[in-house]
Parts: sequence; C-alpha cells; structure tokens
Amino acid sequence: MNKVKKKILIVDDNDIVRETYAQVLVQKGFEVLQAADGLEGLDMATKLIPDLILTGIIMPRMDGFMLIKSLRENISTSSIPVAIISHLGREEDRRKATELGIKHFFVQGQVTPLNVAVKLEEILDSSSYYKMPFQLTSEEIKNLGDELGVPDLLCPECQTKLELRMRVNEGSLESDFYCPNCKKLLQIK
Repeated sequence: MNKVKKKILIVDDNDIVRETYAQVLVQKGFEVLQAADGLEGLDMATKLIPDLILTGIIMPRMDGFMLIKSLRENISTSSIPVAIISHLGREEDRRKATELGIKHFFVQGQVTPLNVAVKLEEILDSSSYYKMPFQLTSEEIKNLGDELGVPDLLCPECQTKLELRMRVNEGSLESDFYCPNCKKLLQIK
C-alpha cells in the first residue's frame, strides 16, 4: 500500500533558499510546492491546500506575516500548520510570529535545512516513526559509537541518549539517530 506523500509549500523570494529546502524535503519523501512571494503562496495554498507551509518573512508583494494573516482568515487554509524561516532572526519578528500563533520559527544559519526538515516531519506525522531501544551491551554501544563518531551514542550537545528511529518510505526502510532532548537529527560522519 503506497502512502500518500505529504505536501509542503515553501514560500520565499530567494531561489537558493527555496531550492535548498525543497531538495532536502523531497529527499525526506515530501511533495514540495514552491512560491516566490506571499501573494503567489496564498494563491497556491488556497488552490492546492498543502499539509504545511514553510515561509520566509521579507518578500515582495506580500510578506510572510501578511500571508499568515490571510491564511488564517480563509476557512480552507486556517488550520494549515505554518513554520517560519528567517534570515535575520530579529526578536520583533519572533514576537510577531508568536502573536500570530506560530510555534516554529527557524533562523537560517542557526539550524540546518536537514534539521528543519526533521522538525517539519515531526509536526506532520510524528507517529510514522518507530523508535528502537538499544539492546546492546555497553561494549557494543561503545564500538558502534566510536565507528559513527558519536561516543557512547550520546548527543554531542546535551549528552542525552540518542534514539534510533526507523520508518518505511515507499517500500524502503529509512533510519536515523535523533536526540529527543535537542530535537535534532544527528549528522553522522
């Protein structure tokens, strides 16, 4: 049985930003739509009803905040989850996002596109992963950790025990190590 791909709409006026996130999200198994500004994004969102919208803030014709307000005023788009990617990360933008009910605010350069993709994946379908407890001896954990460049399979940032997550995606088994505390995907060397 083929699982229907979740649709993510990326709205940003920077072609490189849009394409970078699109490539990572496609690799994670999403269908990706792209819009170059808020007005185009609003039009696509009302016609295609994506499962999630990832938007920038500063754009021509309609900025990200106006896009969010317009989405919330339309009954067919009012419940679509929205996340913001900001290149500035200004406190006033964070405050305005919070006032609009946006819980996910990412600052480019502080979080990788892969970690953003992982977070979006969690937002959309956290139940699609199977979490596997480690049933290894302490020596096996040490050896595997050494091979992966992650001592004792602990998060390098917070020292939390990593989770092995697995899911089936289009008939293939995908797995990764994830820190449940930092909410980050581990980049294995």
